[in-house]
Amino acid sequence: MNKLFTLKYSFLITLLSTSLLIGADKKLAQTGFQFLSVSSDAKAGAMGDAMTTIFGQSKSLFFNPAGMSRQQSFVDASLSQNQWIAGINHNAISVSTSPSNGKYGVFGISFVHVDYGEIQGTMVWDNSQGFIDTEILNPSAMALGLGYAKSLSDKFSVGGQIKTASQYLGKNVVPESDTTQSVVKNIAEAVAFDFGTIYETGWKSFSFGMSVRNFSQETKFYTEGFQLPLTFTIGASMNLMDFLPSKSSVHQLILSVDALHPRSYSERVNIGMEYRMIDLINIRTGYLLNYDEQNITAGFGVQKHVGPLFISVDYAYTPFGVFDNVQRLSINLSLF
Repeated sequence: MNKLFTLKYSFLITLLSTSLLIGADKKLAQTGFQFLSVSSDAKAGAMGDAMTTIFGQSKSLFFNPAGMSRQQSFVDASLSQNQWIAGINHNAISVSTSPSNGKYGVFGISFVHVDYGEIQGTMVWDNSQGFIDTEILNPSAMALGLGYAKSLSDKFSVGGQIKTASQYLGKNVVPESDTTQSVVKNIAEAVAFDFGTIYETGWKSFSFGMSVRNFSQETKFYTEGFQLPLTFTIGASMNLMDFLPSKSSVHQLILSVDALHPRSYSERVNIGMEYRMIDLINIRTGYLLNYDEQNITAGFGVQKHVGPLFISVDYAYTPFGVFDNVQRLSINLSLF
């Protein structure tokens, strides 16, 4: 594939994704399934989720599926836990495989499960309090995705994912007439699509890319319809060590910047940095612009080759203003 065709292909995909966003029915602050906008991966959390142009193997399914395309290991698996605000737990698993060294592309699956904890249910009642307690509710959410990515050239990569998402918010009593009532389970389901591109320019290590996440039709709980948190992101990244007179393979300093255009709130910017030393220790930080309660993020990771296995453990810490601090932990295994 020649360079001109690659540039045209990248432009067409970006133009298509932009037109889809312009044509979408925007409902600011009215989207549901917000758990799809929360990341569990610790490396991403420490870098302010600025991951659009970071090649992250299977975990790229949560940010930009094109990031799987450079996977060199035969199998990659990632497990993450995010202790989110208000006692909410986000757990994520991703697995990808690159048969024949990526000749046929990279295939991956992703799974997210959210446990919102226990909530006391209530119902309107004619008493002094105006309500009575009902059962204990255990709301939850999950998403299951199937993704594919491929490098179309030595510089240009594409990827996509189709996923099904669902959310359960307990039961409630709905009046059907003046004398009859029924119990309704609050369950909503939707099918969504993610896709993205990454282009490595060839100028030092500079890369840029884009992603569209959670593109879907409207879904609803009972009679109330809502949109999923559609997000369009453009990003760029580079190893700042490239500017040194003698480039070192021992040390890397990655700067990554993402600009987000979400459906559910105004534009945001995610900035992340990672310092990697001797391919063993990673120190990370990030900054989030135009967020209500978040700004600085931080974390670290360690990694080691053990025979045919590559093992990495990552941790992230995010102060969350008036809420509890958020902590993420991830374990990644790659088999070569």
